[in-house]
Amino acid sequence: MDFDVDLGALDLTSEIAYIALLFGLFVVPRIIQRFRIPAAITAFALGAGASLGFGLFRGDDTVALLATLGIVSLFLFAGLEVDFRELRRGAAILAQHIVMRIVLVGGAAWAIQTYELLDWRPAILVALALFTPSTGFILDSLDSLVQDEKDRFWIRSKAVAVEIVALALMFFTLKSTSLESLAKSTAALLVMILVLPWLFRAFARVVLPHAPKSDFAFLVIVAAACALITRNLGVYYLVGAFVVGVVAQRFRSHMPSMQSDHMLRAVEALASLLVPFYFFHAGIELRKEDFSIDALLAGLVMVAIAVPIRLASVALHRRIALGESFGKAFRIAAPMLPTLVFTLVIAGILRDEYQIPSWLFGGLIIYAFVTTLLPAAFTRAPPPEITLPPILPTVVPPTAEQKRGP
Repeated sequence: MDFDVDLGALDLTSEIAYIALLFGLFVVPRIIQRFRIPAAITAFALGAGASLGFGLFRGDDTVALLATLGIVSLFLFAGLEVDFRELRRGAAILAQHIVMRIVLVGGAAWAIQTYELLDWRPAILVALALFTPSTGFILDSLDSLVQDEKDRFWIRSKAVAVEIVALALMFFTLKSTSLESLAKSTAALLVMILVLPWLFRAFARVVLPHAPKSDFAFLVIVAAACALITRNLGVYYLVGAFVVGVVAQRFRSHMPSMQSDHMLRAVEALASLLVPFYFFHAGIELRKEDFSIDALLAGLVMVAIAVPIRLASVALHRRIALGESFGKAFRIAAPMLPTLVFTLVIAGILRDEYQIPSWLFGGLIIYAFVTTLLPAAFTRAPPPEITLPPILPTVVPPTAEQKRGP
């Protein structure tokens, strides 16, 4: 039997699917946002529906590439937001907060291992997924959730500090399978950190004078390259991208365009454009067995245990250390609840590297969704949203006197 395949029709179908994807990722979330549902969750749900309901975009290389660039740009942006001078302003409080989070992660990992649910390495990763805020996502929500500048300082500083420590713990947990593996990966990471300042300096002196306005493209390319390096080291893309952002932020004095907020806003705009593809791709990776009663119960148990502990620990610490009221401390603790990106990343690692059961994977997804929705519900503010800066300059219409001329 002969089959005639119309390749032109197939190409047209593929193009229509991509156009529908763009509409779904950039228009539909804005429509649904009136119901206080963040755009990231909508993109994730669209990915799950496209894959499980229609079998679309599974194994699609284009979506996978855009998703990778999305997570790279998001953590590059988070790294650029690291200001060590700002962190030193509240060093004592931040150090206490970090120690408290490490204790919580250790306690959660111990409990998980004690009940023989997981080995100690995946137990630590699950604990990190429960107690690590998603800094990039939180930074984008600050303007809508928090009005007081001092409160924004503490939220931003604590989220950044905790994520730095969490990334270090994740690195050592993943590479602790053997001393040789840990030593080689640590050495490779240190070499990358040492080479990056030299690379930025060389670019600023040799290339930038002859290629103006190329520093943004260079920054993104370096972030993508380092993300691939850390991915090959077995610690995922986000570590390399975050390190590049931190080093670039420290090197701003050598690149005039990076001294202003223009570079930061450009990276934020790139992240806002590409991050929806990451959430969509994460939705595609879901399986039918992830939607079970056991997964729902696991997620609700995580929420019932971890969320009150996170809120109470921050509020109690600030009450003791700074003498703040619980109400004011709660206004700082609530916006730090979202774990969406970090939990999704770690859940994927746990499934790929440690073959965790589907009910646990699904429970982590539910936990991430709930923690992402809670801050807007607590503060009655609009859900977090990454807004694109205007591409064209604002045009002010001429006045009547200007129209008449001199």
